Amino acid sequence: MARRPAREAAMKLLYQREFSEEYDQDLLDNLKTELVLNKRDMEYIHDILEGCIRHRTEIDSIIKERSKGWRFDRLSKVDLSILRLALYEILYRDDIPESVSVNEGVELAKKYGNEKSGSFVNGVLGYYLRSYKCTPDSE
Repeated sequence: MARRPAREAAMKLLYQREFSEEYDQDLLDNLKTELVLNKRDMEYIHDILEGCIRHRTEIDSIIKERSKGWRFDRLSKVDLSILRLALYEILYRDDIPESVSVNEGVELAKKYGNEKSGSFVNGVLGYYLRSYKCTPDSE
């Protein structure tokens, strides 16, 4: 199943949430029409949004730990939204291969971030996966 449009919509809504405590229903309605999102896409988007809120502390601690040399409060809001989405998928969505989450995150970063965003997102996610795979609990 191609999830790119749904993933893009989820990232935009996560980004928008950085500036207000609620998601803009008009934005979601516009994205639904613009990106031609179906019922399964909408279920995925709602899972991502709710999951990123529910697990924000854990996800943000991973980002803080894996973004050495970068102050968390200085991270691009676009990069932060993409990292939260990708890490939520990696941690909580067994139906999505980790490599797909990383690749899609990098592609979103290239499209919406600055010239270094793709490398930054890839580095943080790759660092997490390498360190996660080396822990005794993951064996």
